[in-house]
Parts: sequence; structure tokens; C-alpha cells
Amino acid sequence: MTALAPALHDSATMLRRNLRHMVRYPSLTLMLVGMPVVFLLLFVYVFGATLGAGIGGGRGAYVDYVTPGIILMTMAGAATGTAVSVSMDMVEGIVARFRTMAISRASVLTGHVVGSVLQTLLSMAVVVGVALAVGFRPNAGPLEWLAVLGVLALFVFALTWLAVALGLAAKSVETASNTPMPLMLLPFLGSGFVPTESMPAGLRWFAEYQPFTPVIETLRGLLFGTPIGNHAAIAVGWAVAIALGSYLWARRLYDRDPSR
Repeated sequence: MTALAPALHDSATMLRRNLRHMVRYPSLTLMLVGMPVVFLLLFVYVFGATLGAGIGGGRGAYVDYVTPGIILMTMAGAATGTAVSVSMDMVEGIVARFRTMAISRASVLTGHVVGSVLQTLLSMAVVVGVALAVGFRPNAGPLEWLAVLGVLALFVFALTWLAVALGLAAKSVETASNTPMPLMLLPFLGSGFVPTESMPAGLRWFAEYQPFTPVIETLRGLLFGTPIGNHAAIAVGWAVAIALGSYLWARRLYDRDPSR
């Protein structure tokens, strides 16, 4: 218990540091929110009528269909910001300086992770608010919304650790800004914008088995009462696997020789 208290105190200090960075440099947060909102408005008002007809409804039905995919896109975009932030600390020598100080080594990564999770959840709340303004109408009750928050928080936690590992592995900030970019494509190459049944066989197989699709289908089931099947179990399994693997990778990278 005596060893845990200093670690928690140091982690809280690092969390405050990251939160202050978000307040002082709001452009990244605005970008994280702005891009998904632009995609939401684009797909609803430009493609919504046509794509909505394809799923047996109109623009209103498509708002309900596409919003879970936009939420996952927000999450993927936030991973890029996390990787860049971690890489900047590594490249600028701040982490090397922290290593010489009498602080918990784990607190540096913990501060990044908790701060990024909070930033991502806030960004997703803004996106959901915009979606409600343009016609998003879920019929979920309080318990279903609580389950939605739990699923999102778990997957955000997993992707944040992956982003931290990618930021630690990057040799430059530019590299760190590019390596998480494939995550932005996964909602498109899944059930985020169109049903997987409409895709060619090979792409359909990938879309059905990649990590984002079960999360999206779980969110739709919780928000609109549609059948979830085994999607929730698969989504949790993916989140746990990504979180554990990314955490171990990040710790190995962080504990390696500072000279790289």
C-alpha cells in the first residue's frame, strides 16, 4: 500500500500535465471533434437519402445507422493524437528527463492513457450531441446507455494503449502521425457506413471479422434494440486482446535503452 500511494500520486500529476496540454492547445481536440462531425454531416445530408434507401429507409434511418460508425471514427482519430503526443515527449527528451526523476516510471504512460481516454470520451459525447441535433433517435433506456458507455470506454482504453505503443515505437513525430491512420479506415471497411452484406466476398469476410464491426453492431443493438448475438462477446474479446497486447508492447518499448 505504501508503494501504491506514490505511484497514484505521480500518475495524477502526469494526468494533470496532459489535461493542461489539452486546455492550452485546443486545436487537436477541435480537430478530433471536427473531422467526425464533418463526415457525419456529409454522409447524412449528401449521401443519406440514397444510402438510407439502400437499408430500407430514408435520411432519418441512415442517421441512426451511421452514427455508431462515426463514433468509432472519432475513437480512431483520437488514437492518432495520442500517438503524436507520446512521440513528442520521446523525441523532445521529456521522457528521458522523467527517467532521471524520483517518480513512478509507470505514471508517465498512465497519465497519457487516462488523459487521452477522457479526451476521446468527451469528443464522442460532442459527436453524439451533433448526431442528436440532426435526427439521431435511439430508443435505449438508462441501462442500455450505461452499457454503451462501458463498451466505448473499454474499446477506447484498448485503442489508447495501442496508440501509446505506436507513439513509443515511432522514430519521429511525423511517423507517429501516420502509423495509426489505418484505424480511420476500419469503420469504412466494416459495417460503419453500409451493411457488410452489400460488399464483395473477400471484403465482406474482412469487414465481418475485423475489430470495429462487432463494436458497431453491439452499439446498434444496445441503442435500437436490434439483435446483438455474439457481437458483444467478440467486441469485448477484441478490446481485451488489443489492450493487453498493446500494454505489454508499450511497457517493453518504454523500458528499453533510452538511446534506442
